[in-house]
Amino acid sequence: MNGPHDLGGRMGFGPVLPEADEPVFHAEWEKRALGATLCCGALGLWNIDESRHARECLHPADYYSSSYYEIWTKALEVLLVRHGCVTGEELETGHAKRPSTIDRPALKAQAVPETLARGGPCDRPASEPVQFAVGDRVRVRNLNPQGHTRIPCYAKGKVGAVEEVAGVYVFPDDNAHGRGENPQWLYRVVLTGRELWGEDGDPNLTVSIDAWESYLERA
Repeated sequence: MNGPHDLGGRMGFGPVLPEADEPVFHAEWEKRALGATLCCGALGLWNIDESRHARECLHPADYYSSSYYEIWTKALEVLLVRHGCVTGEELETGHAKRPSTIDRPALKAQAVPETLARGGPCDRPASEPVQFAVGDRVRVRNLNPQGHTRIPCYAKGKVGAVEEVAGVYVFPDDNAHGRGENPQWLYRVVLTGRELWGEDGDPNLTVSIDAWESYLERA
């Protein structure tokens, strides 16, 4: 999916301006936005890939005019309605109109640190032989699926070299849409600045991307 989120390598958005001594949160409501997102994720109704895709699907005008945590909360509203946790009317009024239908024990406050530390590992045992090795020249396929994908637009069609075989991981393109985990081998591929951006690219620059096996072909 070529969405508003995929800004890497694009022109016209100005320089990246790091903020000196940047705080973790810029406002108190951002803490609540993070907390609400994590708590709702603990319901187990969606996975991390579906939640990412919900953010990607925001209209570009909405996405670009929203702050980081505003994007999180807008996507969370989409997920809560999609999975029947709330209705549009309840979101609009801020009041529940019906009893909760979620049949899942509440996550107690004292269990939150352990739950967050445990995370959601997505590495899986290998079921297929690895296709590429360190040093192999590979091309990032020019794929443009309708749904979620982790292929960065700026790398499509570009040639690089495998610098690490990272293991087997859940395939996000399928997992985001309820088609199963379908794990694949994951590779770290290094590309040069000149390969990515032509003669104007920095000859001393390299960029490494993580690419699932189906994103790649031999160069």
